[in-house]
Amino acid sequence: MALAPIDETHALQIQAGTIGRKAGHAFEDEITLRINSMEYPLPTSRPNGAKHVIVGDPAMTLLNYIGSSLGFKVISRAVAISTGALATSEAGQKWLSINGANVRRCKSDIVITISDSHASQTVGISTKQCSKKTPTNAQLFFTTARGFVKLLRDNGIAVSDAALSGLREFCGDAGFRPLDNAEILATRIVDPRRFFWEEIDADARDEWEVTLARHQEKITRLLLQKAYIDDPFIPDFITHKTKLANDWHTSEVALYSIDELVKLSCKYQGFVRRPYRVNKGSYRDPQGVQHLAPRFGIVQMQRGGQAQHPEQLQFNLEAGYFYGLEKLSD
Repeated sequence: MALAPIDETHALQIQAGTIGRKAGHAFEDEITLRINSMEYPLPTSRPNGAKHVIVGDPAMTLLNYIGSSLGFKVISRAVAISTGALATSEAGQKWLSINGANVRRCKSDIVITISDSHASQTVGISTKQCSKKTPTNAQLFFTTARGFVKLLRDNGIAVSDAALSGLREFCGDAGFRPLDNAEILATRIVDPRRFFWEEIDADARDEWEVTLARHQEKITRLLLQKAYIDDPFIPDFITHKTKLANDWHTSEVALYSIDELVKLSCKYQGFVRRPYRVNKGSYRDPQGVQHLAPRFGIVQMQRGGQAQHPEQLQFNLEAGYFYGLEKLSD
């Protein structure tokens, strides 16, 4: 039987025993520990002229950003729970009760309850981090063609069966690949494991391009917030460590509410097709061959391509998107 925390203190005790055991959770673990060890009350403050990209202590900048966004001038108390660390507990802990909600799977990596003298509010935080010297793209959503279409349909966006089949061609689903058609395979000079965007059924491609353009704001929000039907804490904010830092206090982080990020992403650009070439791997493109990659806003849409997930559809945040968005947020 999973260990059920009986109150907030017990929950933090469980977290203390499980946090930090998985390297992939190091960033949110450190933020969580620092927020829970700060001295309160804490006045909220923002660096002069700061927009969304800020250099400093990621825990302090996040707390200030949330407090300022909620209109809290002084934070009397804040309690942070790292949902990722709890989900990978070696002690068998598979869920946690936060504010009466049982959290088993959560798109938010951290859940913070923040209070001032008048009220308390619980918010979800999505975290991203880059450990390279220059920013790289960040995974946003990992699914399948069928999973993505179900997500859209479940949220009121119509997608035809023909469009689903076209997306399955793009992902390289079994039965929808060049490999599955001897006539196509006989003359193919590029990757036989999938069709590229410019190669999928033309009507399906046209439908997708209209859908992604027409519903860009809603689809971007779904990718940022939705992952699980039973998720009680969808992200309200995102904090992104942009690149490798010399130490914690000189980290560069980008911070947004989800509302801000969706708005800025749509302002950044609509649906576009970006040309590219495959220059490495087993199926390098011959000279003169290029492909088209679907993009909308700061979101990159591509086939996952991993050997263990051959039919996956992957959505990434464009590398360095925060620098481009900073120019738009005046």
